[in-house]
Amino acid sequence: MESANSSQSESVTVKERIQQPQIVLPCSLYNETLAFFKDQLGFRVESFFPADDPAVAVISGYGLHIRLERDTNASNLLLGTIRLPLLKESEFFAKGITELIAPNGTKIQFVEVTSKLEIPSINQSFIINRLDIDSQWVIGRGGIRTRDVIPGRQGGRFIVSHIQIPNGGPVKDFVHSHDVRFQMVYVYKGSMRLVYENQGDPFVLRAGDCVLQPPMIRHQLLECSSGLEVLAIACPAVHNTYVDSYIKLPNADQVSDRDYKGQSFIKYIATEDETKWQPWRLSGFEHRDTGISAATQDLAGVRIIRSKGDLKPQQLCDHLAEFVFIFVLTGELSLVVNSQPIEKLTTGDAFVIPQKLHYSIIERSKDIQLLELSLPGSITTRYRNREFSSTAADKILTHH
Repeated sequence: MESANSSQSESVTVKERIQQPQIVLPCSLYNETLAFFKDQLGFRVESFFPADDPAVAVISGYGLHIRLERDTNASNLLLGTIRLPLLKESEFFAKGITELIAPNGTKIQFVEVTSKLEIPSINQSFIINRLDIDSQWVIGRGGIRTRDVIPGRQGGRFIVSHIQIPNGGPVKDFVHSHDVRFQMVYVYKGSMRLVYENQGDPFVLRAGDCVLQPPMIRHQLLECSSGLEVLAIACPAVHNTYVDSYIKLPNADQVSDRDYKGQSFIKYIATEDETKWQPWRLSGFEHRDTGISAATQDLAGVRIIRSKGDLKPQQLCDHLAEFVFIFVLTGELSLVVNSQPIEKLTTGDAFVIPQKLHYSIIERSKDIQLLELSLPGSITTRYRNREFSSTAADKILTHH
């Protein structure tokens, strides 16, 4: 990072390129500081990130924008920092200048304004997360508990959050949207009532239901049952959440098929699904598709899976996919991965299998039920005909 003292830098006019100047304030007591500005001073939240454990928030009020940063060392900001988002064409960037220091020591930071969503490069890895052993719950306001189901997040590309809300009733949420490539919410236990822009009146999602949240669709959680548990899955892991203080939902317009960056809104109601169960890509199971693949133009697919027929535990397979995540909704199963048996997985456990890793489900209980998310929606699964052999000829199947 190159820095220049204001007395030495050339005189440049940038005011026409400045986008929403921000005063940067460190706050080790992030939640308390945010509540102070909101509740006592009347500031509004404009955006925050990351969604699962916010560390940065931009708030506004009285013509002022403040950026609260939880993890910033206060000693670095003792003389004050002003953050100036600039358009890419600014001559500051052309000159390689990213900071200026005012005569009184105030630091001026220049950051590029970009509308492009940054997607980290994927780092695929085999992950097992056991609910009873590996869970590290973070307790937030109102007793809300969140755990990161896939630590490491495949290089920051994906996040799976298991969220528990113990106390039912109205939720102090606000109309907001997420800048994401993909996002869905699955109701694991309990129920919640929520509303989305252009989708009519509020509706209820119950255990077994899920919803696709297309990029930047405005929505609001209104109330939930006691003991609500949901799985929230998104790409990328860290993304901005924008608060919209000027709109109330439901809105008058109903455009159920509106396009959101190539995706359309869809909710899957399990009790209303009358489609036939179809064979899953692994023997001994069948599945129902939630419709998310069609709604995302095959960017992602979400399936509900249950036992059916006989297993072929000695038939290894691998797949070609960016991301395959499986959550055990009920029951038990055992895996073999690269010819090594994996201790039994039970209700609430989850795993991620990277592509080209050989695996097989060798045991499962009759009541097994799984949630599978894949990117893309169509997965190429390759079967190997010999027992635990990585050299046997491939038998290829594309699963839709």
